[in-house]
Amino acid sequence: MVFASSPDRPPQSRASAKIVIAGGFGVGKTTLVGAVSEIPPVNTEAWMTQAAKTVDPLDGDPGGKTTTTVAMDFGRITMAADLVLYLFGTPGQPRFWPMWDDLCRGASGALVLVDTRRLDVSFPAVNYFENDSDVPFIVAVNLFDGRASHPLPEVREALGLPPEVPLTTCDARDRASVATVLTETLTHTLHSTAGRRSGAVTTP
Repeated sequence: MVFASSPDRPPQSRASAKIVIAGGFGVGKTTLVGAVSEIPPVNTEAWMTQAAKTVDPLDGDPGGKTTTTVAMDFGRITMAADLVLYLFGTPGQPRFWPMWDDLCRGASGALVLVDTRRLDVSFPAVNYFENDSDVPFIVAVNLFDGRASHPLPEVREALGLPPEVPLTTCDARDRASVATVLTETLTHTLHSTAGRRSGAVTTP
């Protein structure tokens, strides 16, 4: 499956799917949506300030993060002439976790992005999709330095991922890399929902 910027078929003949991009604070969700979206992404970003440092810690972020998502990120990518994905990025801070249920409503699948430099911030997202949601999900290690810092089997063990949950890598800054991992997310969704009624791919 490849993505195309100019679909040949009229919109009414295209299918669509909602994909949730989840993960902890500062793992690259906003960057991922922005890298692949064919429309100007919708970001609900707010400046991180010293006044709010008790709820949005300014220290310990290797990327020097200065803003934070307070509602969601939104983007769109045409994967093929007959398929469009709508991307919804979740906020990562604990005080916004109650919004995840709303963002996951009607979702076909989810991509949980993790940063192996701060693996602990990804535990809540993995736990949510394992125990509190029926949305099929995969996990992707964001290659911040262009390479994996830990072997994937070690990451799987550290996260406690069951064998049936795919684990892969991606570079959230690279459009082709993100498109590939989105294809893997959708493929996993189709396999997970095969044989039972599902909203994995719906036609408007």
